Amino acid sequence: MASHLQYRDFIIVGMLFRKQKDQQCGKISGLKDNWIYLQDGTLMAGRLQIFSNWSPSMVKDEETIWVGLENFCRDTDPVRNKEPEMMIQLALEEIKKTGLINKEELLDATVIKVPNAYPSYIGAYEQFPLLQKFLDGFQNLYLIGRNGMHRYNNTDHSMTTAMIAVENIIQNKKSRDNIWAVNMEKDFHEEKKG
Repeated sequence: MASHLQYRDFIIVGMLFRKQKDQQCGKISGLKDNWIYLQDGTLMAGRLQIFSNWSPSMVKDEETIWVGLENFCRDTDPVRNKEPEMMIQLALEEIKKTGLINKEELLDATVIKVPNAYPSYIGAYEQFPLLQKFLDGFQNLYLIGRNGMHRYNNTDHSMTTAMIAVENIIQNKKSRDNIWAVNMEKDFHEEKKG
C-alpha cells in the first residue's frame, strides 16, 4: 500500500535579473510579495517566488532581483525531463506572459528539481489510516514532517511534529496521537463542496 502513495515533484527555475527602473519593462521590481500564485491555464508554472523579498541578503547586489518560477508535476509529465537550458527558456517566456517582466536583463539562472516534494491525496491515500496504524505499532518509529506523515504540512507544522516526537521520546509516551493531531484543525481546511 505505501508504494502506491503518490507525490508531485517540484521544479524551480531561479533567475537573477537586473532591477528594472522603467515600469514599461515590467512591475516585478516594485512588488512586496514573497509568493504569487499564477492562476493562468496557459502557464506551466504554478507559482512565482521573489526570493529577494524574503530577505535583502538573498542577493549580493541590491540592484538585482532573484525570482523563481515554480512548477508542480508528476515524474511522468514531459516538463519533468526537460534539460535545464530548456526550462530556463520556458521560464523566461512564461514570466514575460505574466507582464511582471517585459524586457529582462537575465544575469544568472539555475534549475532545481525535487522529486516527491508534495504528498498527494489521491490514489492509495484513502487507505492511509491503515498504514498509519501499522506504522504506529513500531515502538521506535516516529513519523514526522511532510513526507514522513504523507501530509501537505507547511514547514512550521513539520517542525512542530518533530518537536512533539522528541518530547514523546523523552517522556516515554507511546501514543503518536499528539503528532498526528498537528495541522488537523478543521477551521483551516477547505471543505469539499457537492
